[in-house]
Amino acid sequence: MILYIDPGTGSMLFSLFIGLAAALYYFVKMAFIKIKFFFTGKRSEISSDRDDIAVYCEAKHYWNVFKPILDELEKSGRRISYYTSAEDDPFFEAGYKSVKGRFIGKGNSAFAFLNFLQADVCLMTTPGLDVYQLRRSKSVSHYSHILHAVDDATSYEIYGLDYFDSVILSGDYQKDGIREIEGKRGDSPKELITAGCPYLDVLKTKINPELSENHKDFTVLIAPSWGRNGILVKYGRKLLDPLSKSDLKVIVRPHPQSMKSEPDAINSLKDFYGDRFEWDFSPENLSSLSRADVMISDFSSVIFDYAFLFERPVFYVMQDFNMEIYDAGDLDGRPWKFEAIERIGVEIKEDSFESLPKMLRDATGDSRLLEECRKAKAEAWQNEGSAGIRAAEFLLAKSDMAKASAKE
Repeated sequence: MILYIDPGTGSMLFSLFIGLAAALYYFVKMAFIKIKFFFTGKRSEISSDRDDIAVYCEAKHYWNVFKPILDELEKSGRRISYYTSAEDDPFFEAGYKSVKGRFIGKGNSAFAFLNFLQADVCLMTTPGLDVYQLRRSKSVSHYSHILHAVDDATSYEIYGLDYFDSVILSGDYQKDGIREIEGKRGDSPKELITAGCPYLDVLKTKINPELSENHKDFTVLIAPSWGRNGILVKYGRKLLDPLSKSDLKVIVRPHPQSMKSEPDAINSLKDFYGDRFEWDFSPENLSSLSRADVMISDFSSVIFDYAFLFERPVFYVMQDFNMEIYDAGDLDGRPWKFEAIERIGVEIKEDSFESLPKMLRDATGDSRLLEECRKAKAEAWQNEGSAGIRAAEFLLAKSDMAKASAKE
């Protein structure tokens, strides 16, 4: 007889187990502290295992989000720990001396570790705190979330940010959605800090002018989101066939999650077109972005990375988007992302796919698109070049507040 437990039940059982284990752990810990206080009459000092600031990185492609912040925290000389679920995380080659790094496993193994974390402040890009397996540790004073894309803060699945104490933003425009959700759900207001976009700050410094300006062929980059609404899965050969018959150079860069969630669909397209297209599966997208004269995407935030870094035309296929499972589904108005994509890009209808090669060439040099791109960039990428400094200053201040509160 084989016992089967569906993923949802497994997640619930895991959360229950972690909760019981955490309760037992803290019961024993507090009992020890009380006994120690009874015999010594002195309040126990903060554990030597406690971090001033703990940073959790879910996957290596988030490294550029954290690097500018860690660079600043390294200068502080404080106890900073970087916990990662990527064994080959670039952190381990970065040469930090003050910031200590550790691989803590993936999935439930990582969450089990984090659920017992001891820190003044914990920073992460991972949403859903206290929703599924990732629980608040009673020994963490403050949880801060940093957005890992130039996007609306309501683009996460429902309750993605509800239980964080603060959110570090790339632009002020992200505040309105968070405040509207808080008001409708009766949540306590979170601290909202507009630091900027650290990963775009990093990518900007990495741009190779020769690679960006001196490529010979007119190049099209297809860089969609993943899932059933992503254009590679939804349209497949209907979208790609006209491009394969043209004289355009085409780079196809599937979303990193596609190779985990829909590998059969992606591999089928790759096998069919072979070397007629260049396929990019690398962790960082800068090389492909640099060589592209135009981009085709959907609702992926990579549109903004490309437009803001290179100020080149973007095309999008805007199909019906079901927002019911996202925080944005509770908003009264449209999220900024969809309005901004319409301003800076050119929409492609399914019935015009055959005309794509000509449309793509004709869009270059459109001054209206360039002007709208620069307006959107000013809204979404504030404090350009200084996001790491601003975020680090905020985190250190929160750590100081936690220490002061612990002494009272």
